Formats: sequence, structure tokens, C-alpha cells
Amino acid sequence: MAGSQEARSGPVSGSERDSRGAEPTSGSSQISEKRRSSRTYAALDLGTNNCRLLIAEPAHFGFRVVDAFSRIVRLGEGLGHGNQLGADAIERTIDALRVCRDKMDTRAVARARLVATEACRLAENGPAFIDRVREELGITLEIVDRKTEAYLAVTGCASLADPDADSVVVFDIGGGSTEIAWLDGPATNMLVDPCRRIRAWDSLAVGVVTLAERHGGVQVTAESFRGMVEEVSDLLVNFNLAASGSGEGANFHLLGTSGTVTTVGGIHLGLQRYDRRRVDGMWMQDTEISAVLERLLNSDFDQRAANPCIGRERADLVLAGCAILEAIRMAFPSDRLRIADRGLREGILMNMMRDDGVWLQGAYR
Repeated sequence: MAGSQEARSGPVSGSERDSRGAEPTSGSSQISEKRRSSRTYAALDLGTNNCRLLIAEPAHFGFRVVDAFSRIVRLGEGLGHGNQLGADAIERTIDALRVCRDKMDTRAVARARLVATEACRLAENGPAFIDRVREELGITLEIVDRKTEAYLAVTGCASLADPDADSVVVFDIGGGSTEIAWLDGPATNMLVDPCRRIRAWDSLAVGVVTLAERHGGVQVTAESFRGMVEEVSDLLVNFNLAASGSGEGANFHLLGTSGTVTTVGGIHLGLQRYDRRRVDGMWMQDTEISAVLERLLNSDFDQRAANPCIGRERADLVLAGCAILEAIRMAFPSDRLRIADRGLREGILMNMMRDDGVWLQGAYR
């Protein structure tokens, strides 16, 4: 994905709108037929909190996004206290998936991979939900295991790793789980699977939704925040041991992908409207991250909701995400963090196109 602007894991189109208000950029439906590929791909990531779709076609250095969609559905609402997907959450998700199906039909998608993650893995009625989606919408969701999710997250954002860094810890803070991996060794080019650099990985059974439900996300005190950090730190112990040598690599840094880290980046920049083009790929120093976390911890729910990079739909989740981020920073101290506004969907697209050999065959124009 490294290279041209259009190939940086795909700019979002105007149809992708979540609580951060992602702005439209180049590469959407205005692309002329001359530039259109003969093969269109789709990747869907149904998580505990969000339903996200990306439709793209191969480009010279990666892919070009032709359509996208994102909606907060909170499918895993209540899973912090039980093991059932709620009726209201299922209906919200079915509505979002219907939009995704229609977009894929309109774009004549030739190949797609549609994955569901932690909420469907944990819920007893997850298989029944998958069956209903197939019967009602005619689409098949694949419940991926935690290793697959971790590897897809790495694939989606590995191109943002510092090419001079021999060691990088990559993490993806989700709604119901957090994936983390240690990349060791020199960076590879886009034709080589970046997962070959993975020396250790883990998937922590904690995310912003489940953590906020257990500790409270509306009223967060310094004490409850410490409790969240401690819970995540305990879950990180095994990975910390496996990746104990990560900090010794040349130019070591953290690379994070999730709504949490993009929010922290947007707040640091003082954005009055979330702008993916300014956040994706930005670097933050350790002291800058600490300043944003302190600011959020000292704000109340209404102040967080009023922030244009957070919004009311995520104001009760952002500090849970910050607690996960803080635990990772404590376990793997680094002077710098690179922020990625990309993840599983981009990883899925890259894998499908790499498997099809589109860049070797020149299957684009």
C-alpha cells in the first residue's frame, strides 16, 4: 500500500460516516469508467461496536476505494455482563448489513470477504444471528478466530510502520477485544505478507464496549480509570513476556489502529471536524498522548460528547479505549506512536488482491 496517495489503504468515500464524521476524499464514485478496474472487491468488518464496509478496485500501488460505509450498531451491547446478543442490537445490525448488501450489489462486487469478530464469537446466539443474516439478506458472515483478526489488523496497517524500524508493536483496540502483535525484522514491500514479521501476538478479551460496561463509561473517575488500566495490564502479561525484547530493536515504535487512537490524534490536532487525511499516518510523541489522555480524564460526559472527534455515540466509550491504550504504553514504553485510520477491512482487501496476484498481473488500469 505504500506509494501513491490513492493507495494508502484507500481514502473513504462520502458514504462513510461514523460519529467522527469522516470526510469524503478522492477515489469515490466520481472515478471515470476509463480508470475503473474490471474486478471490484469488498471487505466487511462486523465488530462489537461498528459495522464497516469498504469496496475497492486494484490500483498501481495498492487499491482505490470506490465506496464505503460505517455505522455504530453496538452489536455486543450487554456482552460485558452476559452472553447473548440483544434483540435491539440485532435489529440495528441487520439494518446496517442491508445497506452493505445493497452497496455491494450496486457496485457489482466480484469477490468479497465479510467477517464478524468478538461479539459473534462470544454470544451463544451468534450462530443463530449468522443464520438469520444469511436467510434474510442472502449474505454469509464468517466468524473469524482471534489469530485471524490479529493478522488481518497487522496486514491492514503494516505499511505505516517506520521502514527504518526493526521492531514495532501493532495494536487494534476493538469493541470486544484488543489485538496486539510484535513485528520483528526489516520492513517488506507490498507484495510480501507483512505477517511474516510477526514474532508474537495475542488477542485480549477486552474492548471499549465490554470494559466500559464493567467499569462505567459515563462517569469515569481517576480511580475507575486506574481500575480499567489494571484489568488490561493483567491481560497483557503473557504477551509482554513473549515480546519482552521488542523495545531493543532499532527505532522501535508503537503503531495503533482504532477509533481510540484516531480520536486521540484528532483531539491533539484540535480538529473541528474529524479529517482522516490528517490523522491517518500521523505521529504523536509520548508526552502529547499523555496530555490528551489527561484532558479527556478531566472532562465530563457532556464535554466529551461535544468534542467533534468523539460525538455522543462514543462519549461513553472513549475513556475505556484510553485505558487500554495506557496499559499498552506502560507495557511497551516508546517515544512515539503512529496512528492508523485503517484496519481489518484494508487487511482483507490486501490479502484478496495479493492472493489474486493483481499487482503482478497488472489487473488494473
